[in-house]
Amino acid sequence: MTRASETRGGAVTLSKEGLPDWLDPVVRAAETVEPLQLSRFLPPENGSGRQSAVLILFGEGERGPELLLMERAGSLRSHAGQPSFPGGALDPEDGDPQGEGPLRAALREAEEETGLDPSGVQLFGVLPALYIPVSGFVVTPVLGWWREPSPVGVVDPNETARVFTVPVADLTDPANRATAVHPSGHRGPAFLVESALVWGFTAGVIDRLLHYAGWERPWDRGQQVPLDWRA
Repeated sequence: MTRASETRGGAVTLSKEGLPDWLDPVVRAAETVEPLQLSRFLPPENGSGRQSAVLILFGEGERGPELLLMERAGSLRSHAGQPSFPGGALDPEDGDPQGEGPLRAALREAEEETGLDPSGVQLFGVLPALYIPVSGFVVTPVLGWWREPSPVGVVDPNETARVFTVPVADLTDPANRATAVHPSGHRGPAFLVESALVWGFTAGVIDRLLHYAGWERPWDRGQQVPLDWRA
């Protein structure tokens, strides 16, 4: 397999060749985790839901391993203002949702939203598809290694408020962890990092990745952050 992920004029490949050793636990987690270990919300059995993908991109920054996140524009119809992984719905040209489609969509959306150069990204794994009931998206998380970092930033302010990286050390720091409490009563993991509250689907996936990669540190699940939509 090639080390780079081709996005134009060729197949999109998955490759574990040349990954840094610290990613080994993530690779193992991706190969062994079961869907219900990630979320209780799984794709509908009747095949409904809009196929989409997100890019979980690991890089290496000044403080070690880090993740690329973005904050969605407050004017969007769904998940407005939320920090999230780059990603979005599959387009027909992305191809088979059960094949290369999610890989192409994850890279394409990341480029459109953050200006990321896909040629510097090495895709190395795919997590089981999950479901977001509030928006009806069936989401395939695609794992990538930022082998050749490129400048990133807001491409379209109507879609993205900001683009930022978060050190994994901050995500695993117990002081930055909390339980988000939605007005509906739903509770889920949250991270207070980079002047942002990461919660919902994105926080859930990060939480499970940290856990199954063996990076999670004990934290106070009684520390709560209310999500007040009237604020």
